[in-house]
Amino acid sequence: MDRNLAVLVVDDDESSREFQRDVLGGEGYQVRVAPGGAEALQMLEGGAFDLVLLDVRMPGVDGLEVLKRFREKGGQAPVIVLSALGAAEDVVKAMRLGASDYLTKPIEVADLLSSAARALGLQVPSPEQAMAAAAEGANAAVEHAAAGNEEPPEERAFIAHSGAMRRVKALVERIADTDVPVLLLGESGVGKEVISREIHNRSRRRAKPFLKINCAALPSELLESELFGHEKGAFTGATAEKPGKFELAHHGTIFLDEIGEMAIRLQAKLLQVLQDEEFFRVGGKKSVKVDARVVCATNRDLAAEIAAGNFREDLYYRLNVVTIEIPPLRERREDIPPIFEFFVRKYRRKYAMADDPLPSDVLREIMAYDFPGNVRELENLVRRLVVLRDPEGVMRDLKARRGSTAGPNVVPTQPAPPAPTLPLPGEDVSLKDVSRHAAMLAEREAILAMLTKTAWNKRKAAARLKISYKALLYKIKECGILDPRQLMSQP
Repeated sequence: MDRNLAVLVVDDDESSREFQRDVLGGEGYQVRVAPGGAEALQMLEGGAFDLVLLDVRMPGVDGLEVLKRFREKGGQAPVIVLSALGAAEDVVKAMRLGASDYLTKPIEVADLLSSAARALGLQVPSPEQAMAAAAEGANAAVEHAAAGNEEPPEERAFIAHSGAMRRVKALVERIADTDVPVLLLGESGVGKEVISREIHNRSRRRAKPFLKINCAALPSELLESELFGHEKGAFTGATAEKPGKFELAHHGTIFLDEIGEMAIRLQAKLLQVLQDEEFFRVGGKKSVKVDARVVCATNRDLAAEIAAGNFREDLYYRLNVVTIEIPPLRERREDIPPIFEFFVRKYRRKYAMADDPLPSDVLREIMAYDFPGNVRELENLVRRLVVLRDPEGVMRDLKARRGSTAGPNVVPTQPAPPAPTLPLPGEDVSLKDVSRHAAMLAEREAILAMLTKTAWNKRKAAARLKISYKALLYKIKECGILDPRQLMSQP
């Protein structure tokens, strides 16, 4: 490693900045950090850097603006952009502005080191070397946490007090070492990633990589590169070869979340990997052999997707060797108190909050709530409780939400759209107005049904309704459709 290679890390999240500095610094890079875009531009003008790691979403001057100005002023250093899940549009814009690579947060140590080496034209560490470095990074994180600074990243809450979750745990234990594909089913937020990690950690592959990717987070072209890698020159911006997640997961496990969102074309390539254990990189002419266990997850009804022509039946049968259905939180209320306690400890430690006792009424209100967002919603509620230290406010919010629902996971009634004025006797009636209103009612029902099916993910709903995202937003406003979370917050 050339000790003179200078790297600038630009990220408004302090813990993310420190993580990148520790990992890259441990490999011998000279790392400097900037907490925002304005500071980054000043540092880029005043110093020469060999590599820039740039967070896209930042307050003030965001990452895209920094990249644009840097390139306009002749900056030649490779730039790796960091994006959150679901920020696919930002990634595409950044690549067009001249980014050389992208990483999805939360960043894996192996991915960070490999991407940095590729961008700098250095020898890319093998999966084994990358995983050794990842292990060192994890150990450093544990030591950092032991000093009272932060939670170890590998700490996970697989809590199984209820009978339903004990059955899930028993099934995980039975199939962990079988190497067969596993399909995890359940509503959004029930903890499918936690189960997938438990499968990996109980298998003989536990010492090898566990890599995850959200199939809904990237457009199909970028998803293909992320999964299978690409050769240098395969497309605009492919300035170096890049191994995909499947290669990096060799002898380990790859977790494909939201598999139901994968494009049909990519489903065919995934089927090839499952059948033949080999694939081609994007732009590649030589097949790559791989041994990776595949665990998939979805909250969609795949049988219905097959009938609609959105999912391959042969792929479904390949994935559906072992299916584990994870029940929603409202059907395993015995798990709520221990999960609640786990998150309270986690966020008190993370934000250095005192262990003040919480009113018993808080847990009582939590137990009475149905949590349509499942464990993820409970986690966000606990984070708010710990940070704001306002249990009364949290209880008022829970009571308002509970009072706005008629039962488990029932969305409050949507206000009806205004009906056309009926004509008085002797008055004329416009059939065009009546037709327009009837069409709006039909569109409204279709939009509501799709929003409910996609858990109110408007981008997914727009794609499945085959209209643009902006058009959907306009239709939602025109039809008087309200987000149920807004309805729940109303007294």
